[in-house]
Amino acid sequence: MMLTLTDIRKHFGATRALDGVTLAVRPGRVHALVGENGAGKSTLMHVLAGGLRADAGTMTIGDAPYTPAGPLEAREAGIALIHQELSLCDHLTVAENILLGREPRRGGRYDRAAARSEAARVLAPFHHPELHPDRGVGDLPIAARQVVEICRAVSAQARVVLMDEPTSSLPREDVERLFGLIRRLRSDGVAVVYISHFLEEVRAIADDLSILRDGRTVWTGTADALTDAQIISHMVGRDVAELFPTREHLPADTIRLDAAGVSVGGRVRDASLRVRAGEVLGIAGLVGAGRTELLRGLMGLEDRPVSGRLSVDGHVVSLESRTPWTRLAAGLGYLSEDRKGEGLTLPMSLADNLTCTRYATVSRRGVIDGRAQRTQGQRWLERLKVKARTPLQAVRTLSGGNQQKVALGRLLHQEASVWLLDEPTRGVDVGSKVHLYEAIAAAADAGCAVVIVSSYLPELFGLCDSLAVMSRGRLTSSAPLSAWTPESVMAAAIGTAQ
Repeated sequence: MMLTLTDIRKHFGATRALDGVTLAVRPGRVHALVGENGAGKSTLMHVLAGGLRADAGTMTIGDAPYTPAGPLEAREAGIALIHQELSLCDHLTVAENILLGREPRRGGRYDRAAARSEAARVLAPFHHPELHPDRGVGDLPIAARQVVEICRAVSAQARVVLMDEPTSSLPREDVERLFGLIRRLRSDGVAVVYISHFLEEVRAIADDLSILRDGRTVWTGTADALTDAQIISHMVGRDVAELFPTREHLPADTIRLDAAGVSVGGRVRDASLRVRAGEVLGIAGLVGAGRTELLRGLMGLEDRPVSGRLSVDGHVVSLESRTPWTRLAAGLGYLSEDRKGEGLTLPMSLADNLTCTRYATVSRRGVIDGRAQRTQGQRWLERLKVKARTPLQAVRTLSGGNQQKVALGRLLHQEASVWLLDEPTRGVDVGSKVHLYEAIAAAADAGCAVVIVSSYLPELFGLCDSLAVMSRGRLTSSAPLSAWTPESVMAAAIGTAQ
């Protein structure tokens, strides 16, 4: 059985999401699909999975035409999609989510024991301590929810599994388990279409590779036929000599952010950091080490008790106060790791999202000036190279990379003097990463103090002036980047060296 797509096209109004995509997926092979955000990858997955109907083009499975009228027909044809944005039912259990639409029955009634047994079987390879078939999905952290999404597709025994950024929220150990699962699927003759922005993942798992740009297939072949530089060049349509920008200025001596003895409800213990004007401080560590809780505690977003001392530009800020607006007034700006859940207000416009933390610049006597808001929104869209028709467009209509640019643009509009960035490029393509890196470097060159939490070590080593590592809630002292190696960072993260 081979899945083939020929000249697939899909328009949304004037926007050409797919403009001639051709793809051939063979059984027992992992076919990687790469491209910038907005290149059409996710749209193509939804066409394959029956969520969207193509405007033109043909699809076949084997020798038979494939034109699913909806997701149910796609599932019956053996196609399973693991969504980039999780599509789980929070009010249901893990087992109920995994078997949704395929619930086992006995005597016409839901067979809870059979459901629990099947869920335990597909969960077993991940050995995840928080995953139990009877646990409510709404209570799970993001990484565990991602595992549930993956197991739902595996349980369906699909012939073609579509994986749209399946590792975007997974810690390293779960990524390795996922790769082991993909290899087992491949050995069973299942075809896997794998979308990822991480080229090292493509190298590790893919047999074949197709590159999309602006809704078109621009290259296809075996995964080892191109270098990383060549792949990036095909993705963005230009040579990317250097992924990370060259900094124009060295950090100053002025301390902008001074936090001492910060503790957050047992998740962070006695953490201290000082960041100078123009300095980019990276915080490395494993998922769950307390990095996110530290940033949220500094920003007044944690429900857990927060203690310690914090000053911004010499002005004391109360950590015990859970009022983010006092942090905004002090000059702190925050970028959440959960872009969809809390980083953006998706139904609202780009202009609303860009200006919401500093309405004073677009209002008169307490009333928002729509024209001024649109003008300023357009300025930030152009500066950050956001692919959007108008600043009045709803943020939810943008690709993930462009949404992240809007979230970062809010900090620029706010004119925050301290940036707290939690996984700023998670789920973002390489082209958009370049734009985000340029904006971060420009902010540092302008005198901002920047703190970046990232699980991607090349990003920290490419952007930062100094680095600290979080391990089990404790933060090492920061040191110049030259004092660290990837090996020493990992040693500190797992607690073998402090």
